[in-house]
Amino acid sequence: PLNRAPLQVAVVFVLQTVLIVGNSHLRAIVDGYVWMPESQLSFGFLSACGASASEIRTEVLHTTVPRAPHTICVMAPGNKLTSTTVDVAGGDFKNLLTTCSNRWSKSKVFVVDFPPRLAVDPQHQNLLRQEYRRVTARVTYFSATEHFPLSNLALWSKDGVHLSDDKGMHILVQLFWSTASQHLETPPPTPWVSPKTSPPIRKVTPKLVVRESSPAPRSPDTHQWRTIGLGGKKSFLPLNPVWFRGTALSAIEKVSPSHLSCLADFQLSPKAKKVSSLVPI
Repeated sequence: PLNRAPLQVAVVFVLQTVLIVGNSHLRAIVDGYVWMPESQLSFGFLSACGASASEIRTEVLHTTVPRAPHTICVMAPGNKLTSTTVDVAGGDFKNLLTTCSNRWSKSKVFVVDFPPRLAVDPQHQNLLRQEYRRVTARVTYFSATEHFPLSNLALWSKDGVHLSDDKGMHILVQLFWSTASQHLETPPPTPWVSPKTSPPIRKVTPKLVVRESSPAPRSPDTHQWRTIGLGGKKSFLPLNPVWFRGTALSAIEKVSPSHLSCLADFQLSPKAKKVSSLVPI
């Protein structure tokens, strides 16, 4: 028998690449002070220290990327918060997202909010976040404020702007990893399919049919004449062949004259008066 070499199977894991675009918060990761969690994701960074949204957009237009990333994470701009109005800052951020989408058209873009800053009015920061959310209505937006409570000052460095390398940045890299994993696992929206129209239901209108019915026979009235038509039961009385004498017929004629047709026409003969007779004793 031939000696067969053992079968060797090579398993190649294709890493999904994530490009994070932001400001000086990413410098600690790029310089190697903070490491990203080990996973099946490969991260790349585009850091523009101290840059605004319009300046970061310029860097995106002129940067060279070896291959298109699977997804792009854009940090909401957190520099120069008070140097411009909220409306202008929102417009610059919208242009930055549009440039990223056009530069890598096949990549999925999402946004991670900027960490709070201790040296800037919290109300002004909230107004900027609301404007950023408004201009990114069609883009997934992950919040960051709940991960950085203002009461925990150890999360920031001494300048109150950047996050501390030992605590604050560890929270930020975990936020990058979790949001990227969640965004890549999200299935694309299913295309809208018009519902099938069911055939119209035939409406049946009830129809009232009135049939003429014969009236019920009335109860016979013994005080009225009844007319018996044809088709009734035939009955007859047998004739009695009896001959009356002339004197008898004359007597009957006096009582019931033959020329009268109704009993009302008969006139009773006056009753004879009773005459008392005295019988002599």
